[in-house]
Amino acid sequence: MPASTTTTAPVVLTAEALLLDMDGTLVNSDAVVERCWREWAVSHGLDPEEALKVVHGRQGYATMAILLPERPMELNHAENSVMLARETADTDGVVPVGGAAQFMAAIDGLPHALVTSADAALATARMTAAALRMPDVRVTAECVKASKPDPEGFLMGAAELGVDPADCIVFEDSAAGIAAGLAAGMRVIGIGPRAAAHAPTAHVQDLTSIRVTTTETGSIELTLKQPAQANRPGHG
Repeated sequence: MPASTTTTAPVVLTAEALLLDMDGTLVNSDAVVERCWREWAVSHGLDPEEALKVVHGRQGYATMAILLPERPMELNHAENSVMLARETADTDGVVPVGGAAQFMAAIDGLPHALVTSADAALATARMTAAALRMPDVRVTAECVKASKPDPEGFLMGAAELGVDPADCIVFEDSAAGIAAGLAAGMRVIGIGPRAAAHAPTAHVQDLTSIRVTTTETGSIELTLKQPAQANRPGHG
């Protein structure tokens, strides 16, 4: 017998505020990130494929510290400034994640913040290139002392919105970002293929799978449509 599919019930989560990562969550910037970091890795005699395993979700200096652990941190910060400038100038291939424009329209007027490892200039360049609205509240690289997976950025975002961390939901795509959100005591919705392996609270392929409404008390209600699951073929 042919395989059949089973409809999975949607997941419903409520929150008082949403904290949004940018790269891989709202904006697909993989083309630029991989282009820049491949060249950086080769210039330092490193395997580009190994480098790409750790670049997502972190600030550049933190990635460099992992890949070149013996190097003085001031050199990492100096090279990170160069990398940020290069990434800001290169928006070729930057596009919105599926459903991002509709999602941003749906949460307009609801409590939310951008929490990104990009600096303000890079965040503006990529959100603009993807034709996405920039949230009024944003925590960028300049705002924090520690990169994800440290929870500082998400805790700062919650504080800026005046919401308890436990009442926030984080949207993230990377291992470092998911770890940061969970360490902040928040629930995390993983977005895209990278997120699935890192135990987020819930997971969707992209933002087209999320419906945003509000409850009678004004809380944000998120309904996550889960993909149908294929059953194993029967035998008879």
